[in-house]
Amino acid sequence: MIQFKDVVKTYPGGVTALRGVNLEIQQGEFVAIIGLSGAGKSTLLRSINQMHTITSGSLKVNGVEVSSLKGEDLRRFRRKIGMVFQSFNLVKRTTVIKNVLAARVADMSLWKSLLGVYTKADKILALEALDNVGILEKAYVRADMLSGGQQQRVALARCLAQKPDIILADEPVASLDPLTSQQVMADFVKINRQFNITVVANMHHVDIATKYAKRIIGIKAGEIVFDGPSEKLTNDILTEIYGRDLTKDDFMGEA
Repeated sequence: MIQFKDVVKTYPGGVTALRGVNLEIQQGEFVAIIGLSGAGKSTLLRSINQMHTITSGSLKVNGVEVSSLKGEDLRRFRRKIGMVFQSFNLVKRTTVIKNVLAARVADMSLWKSLLGVYTKADKILALEALDNVGILEKAYVRADMLSGGQQQRVALARCLAQKPDIILADEPVASLDPLTSQQVMADFVKINRQFNITVVANMHHVDIATKYAKRIIGIKAGEIVFDGPSEKLTNDILTEIYGRDLTKDDFMGEA
């Protein structure tokens, strides 16, 4: 479904973030990407929906060359890819359900989107999405009245309302406490399994990555140095990814 072939990304100024990446992710997988800050995790993730355009190589999603997409074709492509950010990216001064309904704007006429005229089907879809992440009772509460974990669940519900094939999550629990992080990650797992949605997540915490993702990709200086099942991520491999020996405490945060 997602195929990287010899992908290179070099930013203006000569900084190379990805160096000849080869990678395939199949429909329905739950993949966590780990590595030091600056290793290329976010660049790898954000190239999938062309938030970052690759410099060379081939990146295909469902057989479509992502770098070739522009204008309406790119907008249509992005509708099938949900994105969850560390900072939630909600409109804090409006209700939870309106935040979720924002996912339907791309499929609406201009005048309906400007006036916020949503169909009954869209409203039902939004409520179902909130129910799937366990916060249906918060539908008509303002987003700024929610905890951080609840806001991230709203962001995840908004993704669901897009009816995506893929959800990209960029450090989705980095700003949350350990207990809330586990609750949010359990929602990701539920959605991945229930709807067969591919989840690709950059993870700040190694222990959470190995607990919830079935497959781990370790990246170092723009190169993939590990790609395999979570249970095969040994301390020796972690040392290779992070460039130093690890202790048990390192699994409680970024190594």
